Amino acid sequence: MNTAVDDSCVMIDGPWSHRFVSANGTRFHVVEAGTGPMVLFLHGFPEFWYAWHHQLAAVADAGFRAVAIDLRGYGASDKPPRGYDGYTMAGDVAGLIRALGERSAFLVGAGYGGMIGWTTAAFHPKLVRRLVVLGAAHPLRLRAALATDPRGQLAAAKPVLRFQVPRFEHILTRDNAALVGDYLRMWGSPDWVTSPGYADYERTCREAMRIPQAAFCALETYRWAVRATLRLQGYRFVKLLQQPLTAPTLQLHGALDPAVLPRTAQGSGRYVLAEYEWRLLPDASHFPHLEQPELVTGEILRWVKGL
Repeated sequence: MNTAVDDSCVMIDGPWSHRFVSANGTRFHVVEAGTGPMVLFLHGFPEFWYAWHHQLAAVADAGFRAVAIDLRGYGASDKPPRGYDGYTMAGDVAGLIRALGERSAFLVGAGYGGMIGWTTAAFHPKLVRRLVVLGAAHPLRLRAALATDPRGQLAAAKPVLRFQVPRFEHILTRDNAALVGDYLRMWGSPDWVTSPGYADYERTCREAMRIPQAAFCALETYRWAVRATLRLQGYRFVKLLQQPLTAPTLQLHGALDPAVLPRTAQGSGRYVLAEYEWRLLPDASHFPHLEQPELVTGEILRWVKGL
């Protein structure tokens, strides 16, 4: 039996403030702490802004304006029926940087948020000062690996390919979104999923996915990625993504990541013209920001300070 949920469930208290900001024709839920140069955090699937709760306060304390958002369709942000293509999602980030009163930002993205990070840095280069990507290959690298590594990356992507099934969002939210917990455990490191704080985190993610329309919107991003491969819009998207990145890029990847294989992610540096660093994290999986929060926070601060 599913109990009713609304977006108040993502208004979690902490050393941060909540507000709503309009950008790119959409209203976004924004969580921020601190003052200084802006570090903008983009969560992945099946998470929401709270994915970054370890990093927000620590990055703010280090002299930065730390901002985490609910992506379009997630959490307390608007859930329009359209706009889940790569162009629009990157445009959301570009619009938010400006709407938050900044000329540019340091961008940190994990999972699907990492894919949006890569795309934003390619499409809006003047707005991204430096980029940190966790658990996400460059979109063109992922696309190539799905075609050339059927036993590896294509097999790893099977859970996501199921999202193409019509009305799969009803399966995703069944039994209080039990499947969200399955994904977190399947893609998370053994140490993390058995840690004391894990159960609470899983509960918050399951609740957030049950906000009306959130599951549909979350799946639409993946549906567009598959549909676009057969369309002119997808061809143009690929052509635009071939522009080399001019933002210095740090790529952190869990050695145990079963969703985006390390060998898939590792080739992403070829798309970066600027300074680029690859770091494989032993014992981490698809959610390093939660599995090894202190290490990841330290790496983010090292990179944004340009050390």
